[in-house]
Amino acid sequence: MMADASTSSGETAQTKGRGLAKYREGIVVSDKMQKSVIVKVTTHKMHPKYKKFVLSSEKYVAHDEENECGIGDEVRIVECRPLSKSKRWRVQNIMKKAI
Repeated sequence: MMADASTSSGETAQTKGRGLAKYREGIVVSDKMQKSVIVKVTTHKMHPKYKKFVLSSEKYVAHDEENECGIGDEVRIVECRPLSKSKRWRVQNIMKKAI
């Protein structure tokens, strides 16, 4: 009885999958580290009381394996496993290179 219950729950975990990965699009603001970049992501959020759109930005440290990114590049980053104390994102692709 116990073996059947554990295998059925194990099968549901495997068939469920990981789901969709989170991604953000932003601009590289720093590339001074080796294999790492800092990406600034800007979003428009409506203020709950005043109903005005407010710009908010957040910086993410992302892994750049080939050191391809430069300052001003528009990139897409995806969430991944923790790579260091502050790196939980990696660069998926460079959408637009800076001039």
